[in-house]
Amino acid sequence: MTSQEIRQKFLQFFESKGHTIVPSAPMVIKGDPTLMFTNAGMNQFKEYFLGHSKSPMKRATDTQKCLRVSGKHNDLEEVGRDTYHHTMFEMLGNWSFGDYFKKEAITWAWELLTEVYGIPKENLYVTVFEGSEQDGVPFDQEAFDIWKGLVPEERILFGNKKDNFWEMGDQGPCGPCTEIHVDIRSAEDKKKVAGRELVNKDHPQVIEIWNNVFMEFNRKADGSLEKLPAQHVDTGMGFERLCMVLQGKQSNYDTDVFTPLIHKIEEITGTQYSNGTDLTEGQEAVNIAIRVIADHVRAVSFAIADGQLPSNNGAGYVIRRILRRAIRYGFTFLGQKEPFIYKLLPTLVAQMGSTFPEIEKYQLLIENVIREEENSFLHTLEQGLLMLDVMIQNTTDKVLSGGKAFELYDTYGFPIDLTALILSEKGLTLDEAGFEEHLQKQKERSRAAAQVKTDDWVVLRDDDEEEFIGYDTLEAVVRLVKYRKVESQKDGTYYQLVFNTTPFYPEGGGQVGDKGTLTDASGTITYILDTKRENNLIVHLSETLPDNLTDPFQAQVHPAARALAAANHSATHLLHQALREVLGTHVEQKGSKVDGQSLRFDFSHFAKLTDEQLAEVERRVNERIMQKIPLQEHRNIPIQQAVEQGAMALFGEKYGDKVRMIQFGESRELCGGTHVKNTGDIWYFKIVSEGAVAAGIRRIEAITALAALEHFKQQEKQLAAVKHTLKNAQDPVKAVSHLQQENARLLKEIEELKHAQALQKKGELKAAFKEVNGVQLLTQKLDMDMATLKDLAFALGAEVPNAFILFGAEQEGGKALLLCYINKELAAAKGLDAGKVVRELGKYIQGGGGGQPFFATAGGKKPEGIAEALDKVVEFI
Repeated sequence: MTSQEIRQKFLQFFESKGHTIVPSAPMVIKGDPTLMFTNAGMNQFKEYFLGHSKSPMKRATDTQKCLRVSGKHNDLEEVGRDTYHHTMFEMLGNWSFGDYFKKEAITWAWELLTEVYGIPKENLYVTVFEGSEQDGVPFDQEAFDIWKGLVPEERILFGNKKDNFWEMGDQGPCGPCTEIHVDIRSAEDKKKVAGRELVNKDHPQVIEIWNNVFMEFNRKADGSLEKLPAQHVDTGMGFERLCMVLQGKQSNYDTDVFTPLIHKIEEITGTQYSNGTDLTEGQEAVNIAIRVIADHVRAVSFAIADGQLPSNNGAGYVIRRILRRAIRYGFTFLGQKEPFIYKLLPTLVAQMGSTFPEIEKYQLLIENVIREEENSFLHTLEQGLLMLDVMIQNTTDKVLSGGKAFELYDTYGFPIDLTALILSEKGLTLDEAGFEEHLQKQKERSRAAAQVKTDDWVVLRDDDEEEFIGYDTLEAVVRLVKYRKVESQKDGTYYQLVFNTTPFYPEGGGQVGDKGTLTDASGTITYILDTKRENNLIVHLSETLPDNLTDPFQAQVHPAARALAAANHSATHLLHQALREVLGTHVEQKGSKVDGQSLRFDFSHFAKLTDEQLAEVERRVNERIMQKIPLQEHRNIPIQQAVEQGAMALFGEKYGDKVRMIQFGESRELCGGTHVKNTGDIWYFKIVSEGAVAAGIRRIEAITALAALEHFKQQEKQLAAVKHTLKNAQDPVKAVSHLQQENARLLKEIEELKHAQALQKKGELKAAFKEVNGVQLLTQKLDMDMATLKDLAFALGAEVPNAFILFGAEQEGGKALLLCYINKELAAAKGLDAGKVVRELGKYIQGGGGGQPFFATAGGKKPEGIAEALDKVVEFI
């Protein structure tokens, strides 16, 4: 059975049981501050389990793209070292939202595994929850009794809270679970040790295959449990493991989920993957590298397709770290010094594009981003190797300190295991304990910064249903439905408020959330500082709680801030349209940020925009502003209808069956944000910058309305200041041009004077050479710039045989400079290297540098060390 068939049979089976097949949610999470990435199939249904909204269906099934890079069995540095854990994986799942419960979930799971997939019953074991006195949850007798009717009792094992009680987090829905494990060992091995003895013991061939969670409790902030008003079923089965079992393999990487990628890696790198036993250390290293690359290219590609580009913070940093790990394994163990991982995309698309069409739609973007990241990190590796070389030369006790190794790792992204490998090759060791100490301190700082403590919701009303009315009004009478207190290391203490209805727009689609006020009957004002959407719940952030929680409030959105944000948001739509007209229809929005001050718009394009192109884009946007095109808003229309009318969808967004389409003339986009009533309200559009964000991604920053007006005022003010400086010249451009010409003439005179000075100095210095050990040595501290020193050194070297020259100079800003020149014949004859010389002497000026064997320079921040460096070179010679 192929992986495609296995996936299809799962979905068809549950569809036959009355489940709705839903598409995979994006792997990149939005609207949930507790998660960066989808890490389980239930994430897209979290709002239903939390009770924030009602599911439109009773039963659902899907295959969900997931990413796990931390937690049990899933540390990033361990992926690839075994054969059954991954970063990105698919989770097959079926769900019941207050419909069926334990009996159906268990019997259907057994039916699918044994009758549809044909897994021998004697290879399966199950676990049920043994109960917890601490939580007051009894042994799961119901699940046990159901299983007794399906399997021999000796194949039913009892699991503790760690293995058989699933929780969404520190708080929230949770419940006991029953797991199904499969034993794929040989008959001979099964005779030696019974499979039940190896369940949950991390045996690579006795593995959990399916987890059925019965959500019936809510974990409160104080740790206690309360019954949920409805019972739900949440199941998850690892697709890659299932393929391994059904295809008779002993490794996930031997299934057709991974073999096409592995074969392509072998072809590109000229290496070979071996799944045999008794492998040499070198072959095992190659195997691990190939597994890492095959796994990581999937994770990175799907993350980019879902809207997350590599970056230096947050979720983007996680993606960059995964990709860099793959690059490093290729560099170290497969000898790949040039980009190659991007070449795997056609294979990945051919394999998974039919199930996940987004990977095919964004193939070119993914290839370009990965190739650019590869080029960048390979350059970083080269820099890291040079820095490590300097550190090694300055290490006197044959042990590189943990602090130095951590500096390489943290600041430059240089892998710690590569540092250890290079050190061992040079006869040095790494202070691993010191490195771990620095690493743990960094993790503790990160954890402390991210720590958030949330109280339970205090529910004031159960029957009111939240409704957003902010498209039509900026004020309304509202009632508080529930609230909770949040303590954040980063943001301090604040309250989250939820109302029965709200005019406040929650942050989304790149637009910031609304601010405003709540006013009670007595006139007391509570300030709303921000509005966000969390798991489809609109939460209003305030530093204080209103006095009278049960009374109605007059809610008022800050009108000026909303109007300015709306102007900038509408401008992004016009900008998108203009870019596609000027550059081509390959342009697509890849991200945006819209607030009251400015707008930022990221889009796909592969070259810097010319001044003419930017001017034309700006002209087209302003032309449509002047036309005062009215807003046409289409709410709750079928998504297919919107797409057929030409509506553009946002990169990485997940849309429902019904959508909202915003139209300004021929500009049509799916959008949930707020907008101006007609384009004239934008007043004016001005581009302030354009640049690259990533390979194939450009960014335009622009301003409108009041910000544009302020911009022109500042420009006028600056022009007036320039005119004043130029003594009120009637033509300031002509006056500046005259100054530039005069400046160029004076600079040329200065260069000529410096050259004459150097020639004069050359005669003096020629007489200052001293013969030391067969070398004509010259050491001098001079008051000259780098270019003059270089000219002088080369001029002297051309006239003095066997010349070895070391100049020192103090530069502007208290910087120190060392310059070393060695006659090429001398360098070759005596094995001298100017680069090594300046790296060694650089420590006296608290700096470093490098260059070629015959010429090199070093910079530092300790000018007073120049004299000592000049003295030391005499000892060296």
